[in-house]
Amino acid sequence: MAVNKAKVAVGFIAAGVVAAVLGIVLVFVGPVIIDDQIVKNIVISPKNELSYTMWKDVPVPFFMSVYFFNVLNPQEILKGEKPMVEERGPYVYRKRIQKDNITFHPNDTVSYREYRQYFFEPSMSVGNESDVVTIPNMLVLGASVMMEKMPFAVRLMISASFKTFKEGPFLTKTVGELMWGYDSELVDFLNKYFPGMLPLSGKFGLFAEFNNSNTGLFTIFTGQDDISKVHDVDSWNGLTELSYWRTPQCNMINGTAGQMWPPFLTKESTLSFYSPDACRSMELVYQRSGKMNGIPLYRFVAPKTMFANGTDYAPNEGFCPCRQSGLLNVSTCRHNSPVFISHPHFYNADPVLLDYVMGLHPSESEHGLFIDIHPQTGVPLNVSIRLQLNLYMKRVTGITETGKISEVVMPMIWFEESGYIDGPVLSTFYTSLVVLPAVMEYMQYGFIALGLVTIIIAAAVYYRAKKRSSGNTIQVSTVAENVGASNKELVDGFQGHVTQEKSIMSISER
Repeated sequence: MAVNKAKVAVGFIAAGVVAAVLGIVLVFVGPVIIDDQIVKNIVISPKNELSYTMWKDVPVPFFMSVYFFNVLNPQEILKGEKPMVEERGPYVYRKRIQKDNITFHPNDTVSYREYRQYFFEPSMSVGNESDVVTIPNMLVLGASVMMEKMPFAVRLMISASFKTFKEGPFLTKTVGELMWGYDSELVDFLNKYFPGMLPLSGKFGLFAEFNNSNTGLFTIFTGQDDISKVHDVDSWNGLTELSYWRTPQCNMINGTAGQMWPPFLTKESTLSFYSPDACRSMELVYQRSGKMNGIPLYRFVAPKTMFANGTDYAPNEGFCPCRQSGLLNVSTCRHNSPVFISHPHFYNADPVLLDYVMGLHPSESEHGLFIDIHPQTGVPLNVSIRLQLNLYMKRVTGITETGKISEVVMPMIWFEESGYIDGPVLSTFYTSLVVLPAVMEYMQYGFIALGLVTIIIAAAVYYRAKKRSSGNTIQVSTVAENVGASNKELVDGFQGHVTQEKSIMSISER
């Protein structure tokens, strides 16, 4: 049976149109499907196994690296000379995070407490926790500044107490003791005879309150009713605002708890989060785009205004009393001790701070904080939060332990909390966020290309089939005309021959 190529070509043209239309539809519908899946999977719910596990247990490597500013000239400092320090570290601790007491509420929020534990990692550290370091003694120099306006007689008694319990202006202790606590006869005495005077009991250490502790009761939005609010803090310890600072704006609890953010971030977005350790909300701004193992990311960094003083940046006036820009006074939430937070090595701070201390060398690559985040999902891929703890020191009359110390904001330690997605979690992310969208994109344009090619080829076949059909019709018509002419000649000839014979017969008869 002969195949009608024209009809087959028409069929292929129709198929090509369908493929092209399907591709065009996918161009518009594909991203909507992907976004819809992101919304469904980002909502905080036990039904979303992967994202819920990531939120609950944070199954990625997380570390805290600690650097000490070892004091090289303690005796000279007491004589009024400029402090000289050398950086010692890192001393690295693996941080284990787990949420507990998880309770979902009818208003689409969830409450939890996040517990943290630290485990020393010798292989990642420059030394052991037995290394010895010299730093300012916060019990002596911090208390001296706090007692500065007390009656002179009280200051003399405080100084006598320091001498009695052999507490000097500088401490030389092991890293482990400075981190997690050491026995102090002065602390034991005050806690025994003046209970409640000190905010701590037992050992005194810079991170003694951190290990095996929780960050308070957070209540955050699940995103069930509004995905743009997912992970945003509704309250902390039952509070919707703080009372540490002087203005309502500075006391606001903004953003998330600092681990995940709402999806669909843009370059104009900011990353806001509340930090209980810094006693305030902070906001990061977009810096640049990039990729991590093929996964697209946005890098957000701290603006120069984060720790600016009220003179340089008016909205920060509520965080004062302030000193130079680059310092955050956290005394109001640290039992009035003269403690300041800054970026490490006074990065992004007033340059005059570097003139007061020798041995500091700030740089963005080593001391700037950043968060690399996947903008479509709001999931951080690589995080590095770097902060420095400083002690305000000065000579206080009546307390001889302060000697002739010049007024200075003295760096004590800086630490980096870092984490990154790796292993199976990274593979799952890469498949879901890179491979599948790429496959869908190739499919959409593949369908369009296939449809157009099919239409073009089928149209060409149809044209040739039609042309050939038309040619055959003309040829048959010509043959018919030729045959008709020949037949006519034969008839005319036959008729002439018959007429001639009739004429001859007529003559014969005559």
